[in-house]
Amino acid sequence: METGLLLATLAFIVPMCFTPGPNNVLCAAHGSQHGLRGTMPLITGMAVGWSSLGLFVGLATGFIEENREAFDALTMVGALYIAYLSFKIATAKPISDEEQSSERLGFPTGVSLQFVNGKAWIHFLVLMTSFGSLFGSWMVAKALLVLLNLVFGLPAVMTWAAFGNLLRRAFSSPQSAVTLNRVMGASLFGVALWVALH
Repeated sequence: METGLLLATLAFIVPMCFTPGPNNVLCAAHGSQHGLRGTMPLITGMAVGWSSLGLFVGLATGFIEENREAFDALTMVGALYIAYLSFKIATAKPISDEEQSSERLGFPTGVSLQFVNGKAWIHFLVLMTSFGSLFGSWMVAKALLVLLNLVFGLPAVMTWAAFGNLLRRAFSSPQSAVTLNRVMGASLFGVALWVALH
């Protein structure tokens, strides 16, 4: 394994994992409503969906590149889904401790979001085409690349969820919680627009 290629790969992975995107912004918004613990089922689903998508893209990179129209359509579906989630967050009422367990997003949402997450598709397409030879040329190598992503991706979404949890504590009154929900929903809607336009 070339050290230079590894450093270049990390220079791509780390910013992609920690910068705002559907997963990170949703975790911050969800964390602001339900706390880090209440967001863990969503994060677990994201980890499973993210890794599954990475393995799929690793297997199907050539096919995906030849069928850009289908990829573009999937990106638009993802943008609409993210916009829908942003609306749900922006219009949510402050949640009491008793309501948290019934109102939160869970594992299935975390998994399904990855397959309509335009940033995730672009991330893995670039990763597999530009850095796919980091660990060799076989599928095991691409699986190791997905694992390397998970090593940085999990701390990223957990950090964003913890940040949301801190915001929740700062905005503890009912009126400020409504304001926070609207700001987080608007931020997620901005991510949906970014996905749709790029």
